[in-house]
Amino acid sequence: MRRILHLVGSPVSDFYADLSRLYARDCIDATSDASRYQFHIAHVEPGGRWTFPADLDDETIADSDRLSLADAITHIGALDIELMVPQMFCIPGMTHYRSLFDTLGVAYIGNEPAVMSMTADKAKARAVVASAGVAVPDGEVLRVGEHTTLAPPAVVKPVDADNSLGVTLVLDPDDYPAALATAWKQSGQALVERFVELGREVRCGVIERNGELIALPLEEYAMDRDSKPIREAADKLRRDDDGEMHLVAKETTRAWIVDPDDPVTARVHDVARRCHQALGCRDYGLFDFRIDPDGEPWFLEAGLYCSFARKSVISMMAVASGIELPDLFAGFVDRALTRDSRS
Repeated sequence: MRRILHLVGSPVSDFYADLSRLYARDCIDATSDASRYQFHIAHVEPGGRWTFPADLDDETIADSDRLSLADAITHIGALDIELMVPQMFCIPGMTHYRSLFDTLGVAYIGNEPAVMSMTADKAKARAVVASAGVAVPDGEVLRVGEHTTLAPPAVVKPVDADNSLGVTLVLDPDDYPAALATAWKQSGQALVERFVELGREVRCGVIERNGELIALPLEEYAMDRDSKPIREAADKLRRDDDGEMHLVAKETTRAWIVDPDDPVTARVHDVARRCHQALGCRDYGLFDFRIDPDGEPWFLEAGLYCSFARKSVISMMAVASGIELPDLFAGFVDRALTRDSRS
């Protein structure tokens, strides 16, 4: 039986901690198999204290002892963990906390910290994939107080924020100051990109399985050239009146799996594989593309995480390709442990 630790939460903010728990709860529920796995949970709360709750219910976490990093490391050692599943979405969670498990000698599924750090910076990621021949919109990076040379229409976004936080479509030059200010609230740098006229917007997952680089069925987002030319934060997540977080982007009216026979699929699969290889991805990768009216895919960003929840994009794409979630998870568990045993 494999002793597996789910690393959940965020030292940065309640938003990222809530998002992490939302996905991790469903992953644990969907992949639990008492005959194969013994799951443990490490939860990091804003501020950096650790807990090791039996489950991710709010009450259970609240009643758990708070530990320092040193005590948490001792506890993880006592658990004799074989594998860690990263469930954190903030930048420290995707980088520093993965590095900690490298230091501890504990294998984990997914991409290494250096790759996560590079792709969290949208400007760096686009430069790398462009060098591999993938089309990217013209763009420039601006620090606070700098001015753009790109004429509208353009999209202004924080260099290193997710979920469309701080993203603005600029149609008039007079709107640049407000758009840049919004982006700089989320990041010290803003990326200004030429607006690619909407044809479609899709996402493509790539997985490494049985020695092959498999591009999964595409997910397409509901867009409209007039009423919804870009995706905004409200299209992805929302909180209800009780503060509960919901995955708006997973509603069937907002996103769906593209028919594999759709002509756009082959073109996107080709560039997605190139992105995966150019960025140095491991196990899996996830890439967003804007499809212009001529059918040309333009790279927007990479999101190199998968929580193995039923509503995780890669999970949904895999199921659409005929790979059930427990099999997908088991394959990556075996892959990570085999990789670690050879290192």
